[in-house]
Amino acid sequence: MNETDNAVRVHLYERFVAEGRPPGVAETAAALALDEAEAAQAYRRLEQAHVIVLAPGTTNVWMANPLSAVPTAFPVETERGSFFGNCIWDALGTVAMLGRSGRVETRCPDCQEPLVFTVRDGELEPVDAVVHYAVPAARWWENIAFN
Repeated sequence: MNETDNAVRVHLYERFVAEGRPPGVAETAAALALDEAEAAQAYRRLEQAHVIVLAPGTTNVWMANPLSAVPTAFPVETERGSFFGNCIWDALGTVAMLGRSGRVETRCPDCQEPLVFTVRDGELEPVDAVVHYAVPAARWWENIAFN
């Protein structure tokens, strides 16, 4: 990752956490004194490096793992605010990234019963649930928007 890409990555995550949404290319370019085309290329390189996921055909950030730029079935409450995870893995990762305590509310994909995952001081409280991944982690990027 080159210096520009790293600066864009750091700015993107800082703004996402501070504002609850990722910055657009124009915002990033202005904040980092970059040409918009240069910022857009950095976003595309970050996507190629599996750092972010862009909405198809755009430079709009869809996912900056573990954060989702769009509402999902995995709302997260952390010490630093409310966010959405892309999946349960990312939702719990959001708690870990933004503090040591938080809560994820979702539903069982099989029976639709509510599920609550609570983390206090870095420890997941017991919950009567099993997390299952239909696709091995090594293959998630083959279709990251589906998985």
